[in-house]
Amino acid sequence: MIIFARIFKNIKFSIMGCIAYKAEIQDTFTSVRDFSYNEKRSPFMDQERMNAFLDVILEFKDSLGEKTNKIFSINDNIDKITWYNDLDDECLKLINDLISAIKDLRSTLIRQYVSMSFLRQKGIAKEEIKKFKIAVDELKEVYEDLESVFFFLPEMPDFNETTKLLSLV
Repeated sequence: MIIFARIFKNIKFSIMGCIAYKAEIQDTFTSVRDFSYNEKRSPFMDQERMNAFLDVILEFKDSLGEKTNKIFSINDNIDKITWYNDLDDECLKLINDLISAIKDLRSTLIRQYVSMSFLRQKGIAKEEIKKFKIAVDELKEVYEDLESVFFFLPEMPDFNETTKLLSLV
């Protein structure tokens, strides 16, 4: 009798366990079915979000490209100034102020570049960010050239002599 009671208890537990499992399986099935149905009905929404995301990336790339072109234009203007001769003190003071403004601008642009590290890591706007960095690096070169030509090199006698010889050509 004890054996029969144990067998009956095991069968009862097995049947009860199966009923509980069946309910869990049914709940999981219902959850998957509902989620699948909802996803099939909403692909337009996802496409719309993707297009909006891609539009923002394109706007960012265009904006960064315009900024980069502006920096390259400034670099060209600064480079032209390095070829000026016989400047008076007022012009040299303006150039000194210009150098300070360029340094300040470059500092701001470097912070912007650093803030794009996430985009660089993800490969977003890779070429545009690379060109931006090149323009910012060139900005440093041209302000250093400007500073050298008007404030450091004129103090060197060889530079003055070479400049005079070049002006005769």
